[in-house]
Amino acid sequence: MKNILLTLMTILILSACAPATADPILPIETPAPQTEEPLYLPRPEDSKLTRGGVMLESTNLLTLESFPLQFTLELNGSLPTPCHLLRVAVNEPDSENKILLDVYSLTNPDLICTQIVKPFEVNIPLGSFPTGHYTLWVNGNQVAEFDS
Repeated sequence: MKNILLTLMTILILSACAPATADPILPIETPAPQTEEPLYLPRPEDSKLTRGGVMLESTNLLTLESFPLQFTLELNGSLPTPCHLLRVAVNEPDSENKILLDVYSLTNPDLICTQIVKPFEVNIPLGSFPTGHYTLWVNGNQVAEFDS
């Protein structure tokens, strides 16, 4: 009788230490809304860095099917090194409906960096515009015309 009781106690203790077979039901977490600004936007601390160029390979203006029409500029190119940061400054349309974008790179001159180009692809949301004919300029070159 002692052996049966001892065996049952051992089985009970071992079964209490075994992992649960079913996954516990966890509450569903909703992701927090993103409030970070895109990495390509100019920042106040940029004044401490050295400005450089970028190699733009292609630009493509996308028109989103919405009302009012929304526009996005797709940029493909390369940064001089992996240590360079991409920056894109978008200006409001001027009196001639020209939208000027300044695309450049920044780097810390004190960093030692591998001398290889770093490709990038980024979509720049331009938003919507009042009715009219617009031209889009990137680094002084006209890249697109569109009607809003």
